[in-house]
Amino acid sequence: MLIAIDHGNYAIKTPSFSFVSGLAEHTVRPPMSDELMEYEGRYWTLTGKRLSYMRDKTQDDRFFVLSLFAIAKELESTRGYTPVQQIDLAVGLPPEHYGVLKDKFAAYFKRNGVIRFVYNERPYSILINSVRVFPQAYAAVVPESSKVVHTLRVFVIDIGGYTTDVLLLRNGKPDLQYCRSLETGIITMHNEIVRKVNALHDMRIEDEHISAVLRGQETILPADVQETIRAETQKHAKRILDELRELQVDLRSNPAIFIGGGSILLRPFLESSSLVAKAEFISSPNANALGYEMLAQAALRSAR
Repeated sequence: MLIAIDHGNYAIKTPSFSFVSGLAEHTVRPPMSDELMEYEGRYWTLTGKRLSYMRDKTQDDRFFVLSLFAIAKELESTRGYTPVQQIDLAVGLPPEHYGVLKDKFAAYFKRNGVIRFVYNERPYSILINSVRVFPQAYAAVVPESSKVVHTLRVFVIDIGGYTTDVLLLRNGKPDLQYCRSLETGIITMHNEIVRKVNALHDMRIEDEHISAVLRGQETILPADVQETIRAETQKHAKRILDELRELQVDLRSNPAIFIGGGSILLRPFLESSSLVAKAEFISSPNANALGYEMLAQAALRSAR
C-alpha cells in the first residue's frame, strides 16, 4: 500500500488527513486520550501544541512516531483495520534542502524489519518496502500540471509553518538550481503577533486565536486586538514579497502559484498587493501529500 505524508513544521498531512505536528511522550499509559499509540515501550499522544522547529527532522524519533499516527489513520480509513501491511512511503523536503537531506530523510523512515506498534488498542505490524522523497512545492502543483506545463516561467511559493519555499518551474519542470527557502513561515508570523498583542494589549493569545480572526470565525477577542492581528499579518505578507524581490523573484513580471496553509491565511493580503500581478492559489493543505502520492505511483509503475 502506498502512503504519502507531508511532514510540515506546523501540521502533518496525508491525502486524507491533517493534524498538528504535536506529540507528547508518556512513560506510563495516560488515563484519558482520544488517540494513543504504544511504540517501543513508550506511550505517545497527539497534542495541539506543535513541536519546536527542526530543519533536520531526523534528529530523533518524534517525526517517525508522528508518521506512524499518519499511517494508522490512512490504513483505517482506506481498508479498515488491517493488522499486517507492507507499505511504500512517499515523503518530501523543501526544494533547497532536497539535495542535501534526501538520502538521510529516506534512511530515517526505511527501518529494517517489521515495525510493531499499537494504535487505539489495535496492534499493527508494518514493513516499509521503499521510501521515495520528492521536492515540496513542485509536488503540490503536480495535480494541477495542465495549468503550468505550457507556461514559460512560473514561481511556486509554498508558505508553510516555518519556511516560505520558492521554486521556479520552466514549462512545468522544476529548476532545482533556482530554489530558495526563507524563514518567513506562519510560525514566525504567529510568534510576532503574539508578542505584539501582549505588548500593546496586555493579552496572551495562541495560534488558534490568530487563525480564527484571519479566517473570519467567531471570536470574543476585542476589536482592537483583531485589528492588530490583521495589521501584523499584512506586514508579514509584505515582508515575504519584499524578501522574494531581493531574491530576484519579481511577481509583477512572473505568474505565481501559492500553496500551503500559510498561503490560505495570507491570500487576501497577497491578492491585494501591488507586488503580485497574477496569482493562483491551491487551497488544499494536503496538496503536497497528494502530489507525493501521484509522483510515487508513477515511479512505482515505471519500476515494474
